[in-house]
Amino acid sequence: MSGSVAQHLRVGVALAMLAMVAPMQALAAPDGGRNAERTAFNAGELATSRQAGLTTSVRIAGDDTAAFQSLIDKAPKAGDPWLVISGGGENGAFAAGILSGWSRSGSRPEFGVVTGVSTGALIAPFAFVGQRGDAALKDAYTNISAADVFEFGGTDESLTDTWPLKKRIEKAVTADLLKAVAAENAKGRRLLVATTELDSERPVLWDMGAIAQAGTPKALGLFRAIVLASSAVPGVFPPVMIDAATLEGKTFQEMHADGGTTAPFYLAPSSAIDGSAALRLPTRHVYLIVNNKLTPYFQMAQRNTLSVLGRSLSAAIKAQTKAALTLTRSFADRSGLDLEVAEIDGRFTKETPAPFDRDYMRALFAHGEALARTGSAFAPSAAQAGSGTAEGAGPFATGSSGRRAQTAAQELIAGR
Repeated sequence: MSGSVAQHLRVGVALAMLAMVAPMQALAAPDGGRNAERTAFNAGELATSRQAGLTTSVRIAGDDTAAFQSLIDKAPKAGDPWLVISGGGENGAFAAGILSGWSRSGSRPEFGVVTGVSTGALIAPFAFVGQRGDAALKDAYTNISAADVFEFGGTDESLTDTWPLKKRIEKAVTADLLKAVAAENAKGRRLLVATTELDSERPVLWDMGAIAQAGTPKALGLFRAIVLASSAVPGVFPPVMIDAATLEGKTFQEMHADGGTTAPFYLAPSSAIDGSAALRLPTRHVYLIVNNKLTPYFQMAQRNTLSVLGRSLSAAIKAQTKAALTLTRSFADRSGLDLEVAEIDGRFTKETPAPFDRDYMRALFAHGEALARTGSAFAPSAAQAGSGTAEGAGPFATGSSGRRAQTAAQELIAGR
């Protein structure tokens, strides 16, 4: 889960994706850009700064276990089930489909805490407000193409420009959505989104409900900026500049990028996950949606730099996500958590011909929706599987009932 390793992996994979749809000259470094000289600041000023227009702190360092413990302890509903949503680009259609099918099954919990990274950050606010967010998620992950996310011809900061994605976020993340998030936050639930602050090389965990409760135009702008930043693959998509001010009134801009740079998903600080620091989670049940295929697949590599780099690092990022899952499962076992994981496994065989291919995303959404409707989206942790739960009990059963649900899901996807 090393930040530097993850950063290089994600950049390499994104470069390979770009190579699929653009000629080499489109990837040439642009002339000029928006990279104006920044006001200098130091680590101490960054640590004590607040976001412009807000009177209270709305974020913590994502690797600060004590701060995370304090944040969670102050959330009355944190004992309810948690939902953790990973990054994965267009594969976010998987999580969107699961949430839709979960709602339709009538068994979807009200989550005490929802966390999102990268594409998971785009999904998390709509997941947080419950079934009301399903329609927006379906539209976002079944009716877009690459042109709705980025365009070629970047700046000194990146190879592409994500102004189309920014416009979509502005259209979807409205004042009404913030009101709904604020209302749920007031009940004691928490919506958390991770970005990576590039100057400090540290994850930042944003309390999106606290931002929503501010209820100001600047709060709406900050909310949108964080969602955009969490999806900004460094070097490929431009970073997002966030205005900050010290207690003494000095103003500067922080540079935030993809939350997946430091971890593929966020359940807790890495020191707690790997066991080097103690952490007490009030919940006993965590659902984790991994928007990625972790098994290798065959594809002939071309004899050029981007193809070789892309294939090599695609394998590496899968290994990194597998390692993160292994650590998380160990954390769950030590902590007595029931961890249920949904991932894009062998039941879905379609491959995408290009980034954000609409047919691929629609098929993946339908797959996730069918699995959730039939109760076979999630696999329970070893601890839960051995707890004596009756076969076929609950919405995500295993055993023969689970296998029947998997068959039903496959039939739904096939249209039978």
